[in-house]
Amino acid sequence: MASDSPESLMTLCTDFCLRNLEGTLGYLLDNETLRLHPDVFLPSEICDRLVNEYVELVNADCNFEPHESFFSLFSDPRSTRLTRIHLREDLVQDQDLEAIRKQDLVELYLTNCEKLTAKSLQTLGSFSPTLVSLSLFGCRNIFYEEENPGGCEDECVVNPTCQVLVKDFTFEGFSRLRFLNLGRMTEGIPVESLLRPLRSLAALDLSGIQTSDVAFLTQWKDSLVSLVLYNMDLSDEHIRVIVQLHKLRHLDISRDRLSSYYKFKLTRKVLSLFVQKLGNLVSLDISGHMMLENCSISKMDEEAGQTSIEPCKSSITPFRALKRPLQFLGLFETSLCRLTHIPAYKVSGDKNEEQVLNAIEAYTEHRPEITSRAINLLFDIARIERCNQLLRALQLVITALKCHKYDKNIQVTGSAALFYLTNSEYRPEQSVKLRRQVIQVVLNGMESYQEVTVQRNCCLTLCNFSIPEELEFQYRRVNELLLSILNPTRQDESIQRIAVHLCNALVCQVDNDHKEAVGKMGFVMTMLKLIQKKLMDKTCDQVMEFSWSALWNITDETPDNCEMFLNYSGMKLFLECLKEFPEKQELHRNMLGLLGNVAEVKELRPQLMTSQFITVFSNLLESKADGIEVSYNACGVLSHIMFDGPEAWGICEPRREEVVERMWTAIQSWDINSRRNINYRSFEPILRLLPQGISPVSQHWATWALYNLVSVYPDKYCPLLIKEGGMPLLRDMIKMASARQETKEMARKVIEHCSNFKEENMDTSR
Repeated sequence: MASDSPESLMTLCTDFCLRNLEGTLGYLLDNETLRLHPDVFLPSEICDRLVNEYVELVNADCNFEPHESFFSLFSDPRSTRLTRIHLREDLVQDQDLEAIRKQDLVELYLTNCEKLTAKSLQTLGSFSPTLVSLSLFGCRNIFYEEENPGGCEDECVVNPTCQVLVKDFTFEGFSRLRFLNLGRMTEGIPVESLLRPLRSLAALDLSGIQTSDVAFLTQWKDSLVSLVLYNMDLSDEHIRVIVQLHKLRHLDISRDRLSSYYKFKLTRKVLSLFVQKLGNLVSLDISGHMMLENCSISKMDEEAGQTSIEPCKSSITPFRALKRPLQFLGLFETSLCRLTHIPAYKVSGDKNEEQVLNAIEAYTEHRPEITSRAINLLFDIARIERCNQLLRALQLVITALKCHKYDKNIQVTGSAALFYLTNSEYRPEQSVKLRRQVIQVVLNGMESYQEVTVQRNCCLTLCNFSIPEELEFQYRRVNELLLSILNPTRQDESIQRIAVHLCNALVCQVDNDHKEAVGKMGFVMTMLKLIQKKLMDKTCDQVMEFSWSALWNITDETPDNCEMFLNYSGMKLFLECLKEFPEKQELHRNMLGLLGNVAEVKELRPQLMTSQFITVFSNLLESKADGIEVSYNACGVLSHIMFDGPEAWGICEPRREEVVERMWTAIQSWDINSRRNINYRSFEPILRLLPQGISPVSQHWATWALYNLVSVYPDKYCPLLIKEGGMPLLRDMIKMASARQETKEMARKVIEHCSNFKEENMDTSR
């Protein structure tokens, strides 16, 4: 099982400081710029962590508010030291790098920072004396600058931003630079001249860059240990240069097989050249390549013996010449991954769960197009088979969803995979901390991507959690998201059904403060709009029934929400639903349960005192729908109205005495042992009907309700009645002259039940 150990003190302090910057580390200069307090000095370990955690929070926590001048905290190297930072996406702009230009950075990773322009190239020069590792992956605009602002009218028609490619920048002066990633840069960048000044490159990533002449790579044949040429259209000339780089330990020439412009096909000869010429190779990735010829051994040899990673037994013939097994071999979306004897400790492929997880792990950060297909394979494994590496699978999917929250394919496949990876079968293996991570990333997906499939998958995944308990730490956020999904303009019935179910579950067993907060978000109005839409369509489905059920739950002991229901024409919709769907028993139960909550609010009862409403409630006393539930709830509504006395009966028809008689008849017809479809969190609204003589029938209804509940569900309701002081109220009522004899008799039985329960459950241990 995954660990539920608490977060480290460093993690907690970092998180707190980042969420309270002005109250901890800094202050606002001129109400605009963030500055570090003058008495604070932070070493590199803390500064690096603050920056990297800040980036993580901005990308992963939609509740976190980024600070416009955050990076100005680190402008002075005398009080702060930055050495290794990883920045990503639109969070970073030119002025942010400019703010930290005086820092002696050793490692700077900029990933998909598309807001960076050529201004940041000058800032990079400030880091040149110390920089060892630099990634500009996906920073497509960093080699663009504005040309003649205000004087390019004709060009602006073609290029509205009037930007031109910078071609004179080089890495001159970056004497310590050893690791460089230029993956997915803009076409047209003169790679050779850009890199020429670098004398001792150890690792180079040119993913997605198309260049027919790579002879310049040989200048690092004695230093280059890692070369990534993902999605580069290769040729025999490329291979000739690559095999001269004899120090290579990691070579990646993989490609996205769905890209159509590749002419190059791998051959047995090329693989043999890699093995012969690159003797230090420990990692090779040829994923996505189509083999021009058969490279595998015969089927008979393939099936002989146990699975082995020894090169001499390799099913891939050229790899039999390897001196030792590779640490990693990328074979994703190739036929070779399905062979039996593969000479590598770790293989990416699509043959089994291990290979698929290796693929997700290897490609998540920089190759979302590959990752989404690998996650789709994991989805099939989790759906059809059983996932044997659950915790690893969950962590990898969570990481992918965080890393690519705006990528449609990853959000669709990732959210679908999470649904199966969090179902009840796998639950015992998951810690509270891990399940919270899943909830966070699911809510991020719902927030960031308004796509029907993503929304449906995310809602379904939330259904795998205990509601509301497991969602309470994000209670407000999840309700806001669900209410936005339930906007009636959205026509997807399946999402509406799931979202209403979730809304109902979220307000079912929570305290009144939560219910009031959700009511203020527009919950009541949203449900009524859904009901109105269903009425117009003359449809009574699960959305209709769940909407009334949700209103029943959210109005429980919450007067403000009850008032909203009345103010938004809830009673009009009640009458229309009753007329349109006279046979829908569950619908009637939910509606009457809700009106029972409204009737409990003294200030609102006058709005129920109309001939039309009282007649409807009286007629429903005779209903046999859903057992006794509809009749019971109708009688509850009338009991609270009767409790206000004859002077509050402001109508001529029906007469009060007539309704009272019908209530007595209804109560006497109910079976005291009826099992109930109801859940009381408190008896307070019932108990207030006991100590009064103005409406004996209300007193009788309340006593019957208590007797039924403590008889049928003693374990639940006897302790609740005792705790809320019901016993002395019942004893006092028995002494009242105005109480009916049968009511007193029933009260004695309630007291007897609870007394017996108390004795049976008394703790006699010493």
